[in-house]
Amino acid sequence: MIKATYLNLACAGALVVAAISWAWAAQPYPTKPIRMIIPFGAGGSTDVLVRIVAARLPEVLGQQVVIDNRTGAGGLIGTDLAAKSNPDGYTLLGTGSPHVIVPNLYKNVPFQVLKDFAPIMQIASQPYGLAVHPSLGVKSVTELIALAKKEPGKHNYASSGQGGAMHLFQALFVSMADINVVHVPYKGSGPVRADLLGGQVKIGCLGLSSIIQHHQAGQLRIIAVTTAKRSPELPDIPAIAETVPGYDAALWTGFLAPRGTPAVAIQRIQGELTKLLQTAEVRNAFQRAGTDIVATDPKVFGEFLKIEYAKWGKVVRDLKLQVN
Repeated sequence: MIKATYLNLACAGALVVAAISWAWAAQPYPTKPIRMIIPFGAGGSTDVLVRIVAARLPEVLGQQVVIDNRTGAGGLIGTDLAAKSNPDGYTLLGTGSPHVIVPNLYKNVPFQVLKDFAPIMQIASQPYGLAVHPSLGVKSVTELIALAKKEPGKHNYASSGQGGAMHLFQALFVSMADINVVHVPYKGSGPVRADLLGGQVKIGCLGLSSIIQHHQAGQLRIIAVTTAKRSPELPDIPAIAETVPGYDAALWTGFLAPRGTPAVAIQRIQGELTKLLQTAEVRNAFQRAGTDIVATDPKVFGEFLKIEYAKWGKVVRDLKLQVN
């Protein structure tokens, strides 16, 4: 009798869960505005690329997409907020390379990078540009290395914060080039770009989408790109690897959702993003930003995240860059 009662309760519970799932799936998604959390500052590379597609999503989804920049701790604050959000399909995370870099630097991270998020898709990959203020007087990586060796510890490089992509990309370069250049962390990529343009700091490594126009205007000088090969958008700019063999670092951009987000929501967002990436308008916008479109499915993006997390974890350990 007792066993039968438990069985009946279990069946009833299963029916309730199934009914809720069916009801959710039966509703047209989305039925209300979507919050898009970006854990980095406005105007940075990730922000620029996420906004290019997010600005067009309301046209195809029929609902507003609200951008929510939550900066701090190299992206940990905004990412943690997304991880702990209701997994109902109405909170998404537009993020980039720091997502798998920064957690390797901290002993206490309030979320699990690979377990607390459901991959949606990667949308882009681009090199960072190693840029200098014209007043520094160097025009190549070779000249920068020579200057740093001649005046060790005298020059500074700026980053958007301890352990972010800007920091790691440059720390790796400094280590492999065997030079002494001092790291100056800022609070976000916007202030880095502003001070680099103003000459308060002379060396920085930023996403091409945020500095290419300043390079073209002569306000900054991009002396190299961080990927192993030259960027198709800037074929005259060499790769760091041409001077420092083996150097390779790329900035990626992609979308995630809190773990447990319904598959129907992930599929809808991924499907609409894929269509948008095929439009001439978005392709031209990405091209102007010096960015390659990379349209992956959730499974491929998930595997990519695992590889990137392991790669940058090794770099952090090798360079002994742990923050706390």
